[in-house]
Amino acid sequence: MDYLIVGLGNPGLQYTTTRHNTGWLALDRLCEKIGVETKRLKFKATCCDAEIDGKKVLLLRPQTYMNASGESVREAAMFYRIPPEHILVLCDDTAIPCGEVRIRRSGSDGGHRGLRSIITMLGTDAFPRIRIGVSEKPPTTMDLKDWVVRDFSEEELKTVSSRFDDVCEAVRLMVTDQTEKAMALCNGKRNV
Repeated sequence: MDYLIVGLGNPGLQYTTTRHNTGWLALDRLCEKIGVETKRLKFKATCCDAEIDGKKVLLLRPQTYMNASGESVREAAMFYRIPPEHILVLCDDTAIPCGEVRIRRSGSDGGHRGLRSIITMLGTDAFPRIRIGVSEKPPTTMDLKDWVVRDFSEEELKTVSSRFDDVCEAVRLMVTDQTEKAMALCNGKRNV
């Protein structure tokens, strides 16, 4: 296995179209484009093997809830001996405007508990991530943890979903050692 591609989210129908499930939604689009489904239960996740431009990848959807995502990621990475720089994480970001995408090779968790769990379990923050903007932070009267598990509005979901093809192309570029091109495609590009 060359790469591990992780979509972050929470299991349960009540979370399907919430902001925190943006990583899962983006992974769904990637699966659709390459004709696979994450149905196999392994590594505390649903997953499947796939190939992207000749690279063998494991598509992983942790079922541990967001705050324990790192358990699933670590198990899969250890099993396949995938180094952190080949673990690509797709996730939501409340600090980025709705529909904007930012790619980073490494970095802090930025307050994202799923990323924090992965960093803790891997013992490093040196893994790439594609952060998908899910709108500005909530009004000060609402707790952020409540905000991220609320459903998108119809317009927000349309805006975020409109960037999933760019995210899929960024994944393809990144697994073929073209991260700079992926960053040029996504970073700073405004939502449509």
